[in-house]
Amino acid sequence: MIVVGGGPAGFMAAITAAELGVKSVQVLESTSKPLEKVRLSGGGRCNVTNACSDIRDLVTNYPRGSRPLLSPFSRFATKDVFEWFTARGVDLVEESDGRIFPASNTSSTVVECLKSCAKKAGVLIQTKKLVTSLKSLGSDGFLLSCKDSDSFVAKKVLLSTGGHPIGRKLALEIGHSIVKPVPSLFSFTLDTSFFKECSGIALKDIGLKLYIDKKKYHQSGPLLITHWGFSGPAILKLSAFAARDLYSNKYFARLLVNWSGMNLEKLKSLISLFRLEKAKNTLASAALLPQLPKRLWLALLKQVEISGSTRWAEFSNQYEKKLIHILASSSYNVIGRGPFGEEFVTAGGVNLSEINFSTMESLLCPGLYFAGEVLDIDGVTGGFNFQHCWTSGWIVGKAIAN
Repeated sequence: MIVVGGGPAGFMAAITAAELGVKSVQVLESTSKPLEKVRLSGGGRCNVTNACSDIRDLVTNYPRGSRPLLSPFSRFATKDVFEWFTARGVDLVEESDGRIFPASNTSSTVVECLKSCAKKAGVLIQTKKLVTSLKSLGSDGFLLSCKDSDSFVAKKVLLSTGGHPIGRKLALEIGHSIVKPVPSLFSFTLDTSFFKECSGIALKDIGLKLYIDKKKYHQSGPLLITHWGFSGPAILKLSAFAARDLYSNKYFARLLVNWSGMNLEKLKSLISLFRLEKAKNTLASAALLPQLPKRLWLALLKQVEISGSTRWAEFSNQYEKKLIHILASSSYNVIGRGPFGEEFVTAGGVNLSEINFSTMESLLCPGLYFAGEVLDIDGVTGGFNFQHCWTSGWIVGKAIAN
């Protein structure tokens, strides 16, 4: 067996196959550092998986590939990954939001575990081996040619090249079709300088609606205000589900933000209460929504031209309409992705209709398998992309061993 790509899916497949008795397993990694994405992920902490144990809930975290993943996850899901790593000496901890990290709080623990398990199982890891050509030899397997002129023959081949274009090129060579890759999981750039003074503010539960032509997407959760616009888990999830429409619309969209977490009637009632109980207080000293940092509260007032020195007793009906609108339905124009190209997941890849999800084997070319991001599958933040890698890799390793 030859694994093309030394990432999480490739290592899981190689280890599983070798531990189950496949005699010769090699990983060909194009760079000098296998598992580099694992090392860098989660700010160097590695969000291994998620605590979501209900499979039907689990698949809702995949904008593309949710239905096909039902079967693989029924065999190897989040609990199985937790047990796999803990059985191999990696203690894992669950955070309050369900994300699971190594107890050591460093990704190197996960990387060293995978490398150690591969070595112990007899997997041969070869670096700086960029596979440039893949040809079927029929019953004799496959011929793989590398950039350095080395070549290999293998009965079984796994393509687990992540978002690298070489994997899609090799799949095309063998006859597969590719769903055009586009960026996923990115922040939004807005067309206003309004939030520069609020940069760095993090909020826990903000309601969002994204309009792209006639299509609408909604999400809620933590939001981070940046000097260019918005980021944070809620924005990243929104970008994932809307990735293709945003791409088609050149990343222009309209974003509605509910800063209050309330509907219009509740906001009106709260304002009436403040008029009575906080009559002598100014808007600056007695904020309507204490969950909003003062810096943001004053910025929102400024946006609708209401002075923070206004007393609640002087708060007019005209002010009320303005404030309710800005708190419940602020509208901003999205004009692009975040400026740093920080997206780390690709939406697109090998067409899922060409894959047997019970084995992850190609339906077009027996003996060829796929795992991880090379497929047209991607998840939101929270450990879900790694979970797909572990699952698809494990299924390939087991299928080849069988």
